[in-house]
Amino acid sequence: MKIILKLEELSQLGLGIYLFSLTGWSWWWFAGLFLLPDIGILGYAINAAVGAHTYNFFHHKGLALVLFLMGRVLLNPVLEICGIILFAHAAFDRALGYGLKYERGFQYTHLGHLEKLAQQENETTGT
Repeated sequence: MKIILKLEELSQLGLGIYLFSLTGWSWWWFAGLFLLPDIGILGYAINAAVGAHTYNFFHHKGLALVLFLMGRVLLNPVLEICGIILFAHAAFDRALGYGLKYERGFQYTHLGHLEKLAQQENETTGT
């Protein structure tokens, strides 16, 4: 994946961490809930199409922003934290190359095919 895209996603992860730091919640909450959006992978137990939809739902930054803003407007810190963690997690995944999924299978993402992306990175870094 292009370095500029990785840097963009890492900056968004940084924004999520910064926003969490403003909440006053314990960092244990952030660490404990950070991988929770990966529950969307369970849809792949049914089939690739369901898996893609559930994964994409739990990794959609638009949903993260809606949850965060609803939390701010409704003065609901739980919704606010859910939005922040979802946003940070999605940015982290995309920085690693795990994009939103196509129905063909887990390896097919909006960022490209996961194995091909890994091969390209190995070629450019010489590993």
